[in-house]
Amino acid sequence: MAIQAHLAELERKHRILESELHDALRHLSIDDTRIAELKRRKLMLKDEIERLKFSTAGTVH
Repeated sequence: MAIQAHLAELERKHRILESELHDALRHLSIDDTRIAELKRRKLMLKDEIERLKFSTAGTVH
């Protein structure tokens, strides 16, 4: 998969997780463990997105 396509897919997944987290925070019945897991996954995706952007910035002139 091309880096740009992979980056776009990661950004799409990040948006989905952001939406899921927003919905979870609105419902009092959602377990704190579930919210923590969503936040952790979202942060991992954000870190990977930033690493990819940084690595591609060095190769584009």
